[in-house]
Amino acid sequence: MKLWQKATGNKKEVENFTIGRDPEFDMILAPFDVLGSMAHAHMLAKVGLLTAQDNQILQKGLKEIYFEIEKAQFQIDSGVEDVHSQVEFLLTERYGEVGKKLHSGRSRNDQVLVDLKLYYRAAIRELVEEASTLFNLLIKLAEQHKGDLMPGYTHTQLAMPSSFGLWFGSFAESISEDMGMLQAAFDLANKNPLGSAAGYGSSFPLDRTMTTELLGFSDLHHNVINAQNSRGKTERTIAFSLAGMAGTLNKLASDVCLFMNQHFGFISFPDDLTTGSSIMPHKKNPDVFELMRAKTNQIQAVPNSVSLILTNTTTGYHRDLQLLKEEVFPAIETMKDCLSMCSFMLKSIRVKKNILNDPFFKHVFSVEVVNEMVLKGLAFRDAYKQVGLDIEADNFSPDQDKIKHTHEGSIGNLCLSQIELKMAKAVQGFNFEKIDNAILGLLS
Repeated sequence: MKLWQKATGNKKEVENFTIGRDPEFDMILAPFDVLGSMAHAHMLAKVGLLTAQDNQILQKGLKEIYFEIEKAQFQIDSGVEDVHSQVEFLLTERYGEVGKKLHSGRSRNDQVLVDLKLYYRAAIRELVEEASTLFNLLIKLAEQHKGDLMPGYTHTQLAMPSSFGLWFGSFAESISEDMGMLQAAFDLANKNPLGSAAGYGSSFPLDRTMTTELLGFSDLHHNVINAQNSRGKTERTIAFSLAGMAGTLNKLASDVCLFMNQHFGFISFPDDLTTGSSIMPHKKNPDVFELMRAKTNQIQAVPNSVSLILTNTTTGYHRDLQLLKEEVFPAIETMKDCLSMCSFMLKSIRVKKNILNDPFFKHVFSVEVVNEMVLKGLAFRDAYKQVGLDIEADNFSPDQDKIKHTHEGSIGNLCLSQIELKMAKAVQGFNFEKIDNAILGLLS
């Protein structure tokens, strides 16, 4: 029996089709559903829809369920439709009629929506923490290898001198910039939809500012229709933020696969971090980074999938929105795994020294020679032509020890401290401490 069911139920075929993967996602949402219910009960008591005793009983019961979830002692029983119903059934079973009062002033629409917002906030925090760990490692590697030169490429052709410090540092700064997109997603997730009910508010005198404060939201969606319409908009923004970060890791993984190739041999990893071949004894395959490359490509496809699910949906709730979880939840977990695995692997990266000492790479110094001639007074076009003719005549012998890049962000001036400040400012903008204090307040 479902909480909303009247005299008859759905046919099994309809039920199976409409439920989809919701049961597995409901277990992820369970702790957040309880937190939302705790805040809602406090508010109902304040506006007179629950007695102080009712609220005290509900808070006790909800805390019990919350800690059962934390200890993996919670499950959704067979025949129970969803996590919201399970929580209400448990309260009613354990504490009687008071459990049936909890749903006053809300719909499953805003109940699911607040669960999702709370989950997304927590998930984005985990992404920020994993990204910060990788960022710090990249900064460390950039500093460690700032003097180790390597060739830079344009059009996948030899171009100019680069360094491993510059290479590692580029991904560190890219992650700091990815935080901006993640912040936009977090800002949308950090707005309270509770009290919007089915999308058109309630005739009860609900205090939506109170639940906003109790749950640590930065603000509320004031317009109740807009609150419901934020479902989908939030997921799409999260999807784009994930795609941005996935793009950063995808380029890093692609570089690693290339640089591990024996024709390059710029980097290597210990044998136990690579895989072998069933018939070729010499093989050391970059399977981790190949899979990372593929997984981040899957993540970069998610914004399109989310956008297509939302296509043709009018104002208000639609069951189509249920499928957003099937796109966004796995993408979040995959992104966390990729960030974590990237950190794990890069801790053991081995960088080849003195790569550019090989005469094979002498042409990457052509711009250095042109610039040196210009500094001595020759016009740039004349210097460019002269060096080009020397290269064509195989008469080009640069001094490979003369690398003078000093401007901001170049080989000799990586600006790592400035990039660290950029990342620190981005992370501080999330203000996770406010959320921690609010949740602790609910559970204390």
